[in-house]
Amino acid sequence: MPRGRYCRLATQIAHILRGKHKPTFTPHLNSGDFVVVINADKIAVTGNRLDQKVYYRHSQYPGGLKKTTLRQTLEGKHPERALEHAVRGMVMHNRLGTQVMSRLKIYAGPTHPHQAQKPVIWTGPEALLKQSTEAK
Repeated sequence: MPRGRYCRLATQIAHILRGKHKPTFTPHLNSGDFVVVINADKIAVTGNRLDQKVYYRHSQYPGGLKKTTLRQTLEGKHPERALEHAVRGMVMHNRLGTQVMSRLKIYAGPTHPHQAQKPVIWTGPEALLKQSTEAK
């Protein structure tokens, strides 16, 4: 994945996970591809989003509301969760969405254990056109 803006990257990932880039797209089926994202700790954000984007979670106890900013998330133990949270908000919120999210693999560093699957570097919709014409 090219290094780009946080939300635009999440939108492209959700698009590929759903399978909307394929001519055989069917809304009620899981026809998307697996997506492996590396260097998730180096995502670029614009403006003051690092400090203004706030993630909330609640422990279900009184007064248990916890807040973390995007900066704290990216500098913390699991920087990949910020991108995962953004993509999760863009896919369906049902069982099909859970299946789609299981195809997303995000890694903070440059290494990943999926080299044996021969991943294709995504540079945009043009990459798929080149790949399909080369296969013929």
